[in-house]
Amino acid sequence: MKTIKRKVLLNDLENSVEQHLQIATREFQNMSTHELLTPGEHGGWSIAQCLEHLNCYGNYYLPAINEALNRKSKNFFSDHFKSGWFGNYFTKMMHPKTGKRKIKTLKRYNPVPTLDAHAVVAKFVEQQEILLTYLEQARHNDLDQRVPISISNWIRLKLGDVLQFVIAHNERHMKQALRVLQLSSADSAKVESLTHGSTLA
Repeated sequence: MKTIKRKVLLNDLENSVEQHLQIATREFQNMSTHELLTPGEHGGWSIAQCLEHLNCYGNYYLPAINEALNRKSKNFFSDHFKSGWFGNYFTKMMHPKTGKRKIKTLKRYNPVPTLDAHAVVAKFVEQQEILLTYLEQARHNDLDQRVPISISNWIRLKLGDVLQFVIAHNERHMKQALRVLQLSSADSAKVESLTHGSTLA
């Protein structure tokens, strides 16, 4: 697997989270309940459902990440990070640039169509702010510490891979939400300017 400088990796991840946070606060917070709950094309998820799906994953991964960050590591950690095989595979599978195949959502993470839309947006914003603080803590932590993934406690990925996976997953569904926004807006150029330049290591 490719080795990357810790600083570069965390800077790229932080930039992605900041972009997701900006979109949520500038766009989604100002939309009406009706707009947030309007289904996507061909009956796909609404913007609120996309965010609620991410919130459900955040409910699991944020505490797991926090636990790893607060765990005292006995390992010496360097200024570089190398992804594990499974971590690299899961991240590539999830990121919209490299994971083109449609992924079936587990039933417990499948959002219902009727939601308190603005509460969902507020929770998403809160989770992204928490994630930013964790990324800052990760600059002084062991990214090789293991974190159990949501589908099985038996599978444990490196903390650095979990951070990449979670943010790649966020990127995937933020783009889905933005496609719904684009369909409901006559100003498609505005959405294009929001998505332009989105990167993730």
